[in-house]
Amino acid sequence: MSVVIQSIIKTNPMGRWYIELIDPNEEDTAERVVCLDIYEYAQKIEVIAQEYGNDIEVAWESEEDVTPIQINEVRQQIMAYDAEQEAKANDAPQGMPEAGGEWTPNG
Repeated sequence: MSVVIQSIIKTNPMGRWYIELIDPNEEDTAERVVCLDIYEYAQKIEVIAQEYGNDIEVAWESEEDVTPIQINEVRQQIMAYDAEQEAKANDAPQGMPEAGGEWTPNG
């Protein structure tokens, strides 16, 4: 069974959103992890996922004072990040060819 990591969108007094991660297995003992952008969020989720053998799920929430505009901004950044990662994966070589085959870094 996978571990559910809580991702809570919050807003600071300056009106800037951030994401707080809560690992349910360390909820009482560890500091909550704060991510100021999607890149930081992705890195920290990856570290947490590795601790659980990459068997995690993410549950999203937002606090009451988070605006729909802020939630939309988070969604847009996640979609842009996912598209960027997919593009990187598609540009990566798919492996070395058999002996005697042709291979170039771009395809």
